[in-house]
Amino acid sequence: MKKHIAEPLKNKKDIQVVEKYLKERNKRDYVIWVLGLNSGLRVSDIVALNVSDVVDKTHITIIEKKTGKRKSFYINDKLKKVLKDFTKGRELNEPLFLGKQGKRLDRSQVYRFIVKACRANGITAHVSTHTLRRSFGYHHYQKFKDPIILQKIFNHSSQRITLMYISVEQDEIDLSYKNFEL
Repeated sequence: MKKHIAEPLKNKKDIQVVEKYLKERNKRDYVIWVLGLNSGLRVSDIVALNVSDVVDKTHITIIEKKTGKRKSFYINDKLKKVLKDFTKGRELNEPLFLGKQGKRLDRSQVYRFIVKACRANGITAHVSTHTLRRSFGYHHYQKFKDPIILQKIFNHSSQRITLMYISVEQDEIDLSYKNFEL
């Protein structure tokens, strides 16, 4: 049985259309989408955030659930605005993302809204919670062409793993075949 691996959304228009869709329907889901695409965090780390982790901060600092490693990243201007609007009037000690019962949101709820939003907008790629992280990586690489910094951001053990993770390696192989003739 073939294992389905979450794909990055390589087309920026797909990302924008889902973002607009979520912004119009669910502010919380929209904020998770923007946070995931602008941070490269795993969804398990996103749903673990509290309001105090993001209010009046220049950086978000966490201990990654999967690796146990400390991670700190700069909050860009888009993310600052989205988080400021989302946290206005909220208690500092509460979870940043709450479910319907007022409890901390979990990964499966995030998975469901990502799949639903992508399908509703005709996106056929295999998506999951990792799609946000992989999309961040793919577009970061396309902009900066620096696998070393991405390797550090993702805490991967090699550049090769990072490039495979964001599906760049296959793109580059395909391009080399496309542009090669004897």
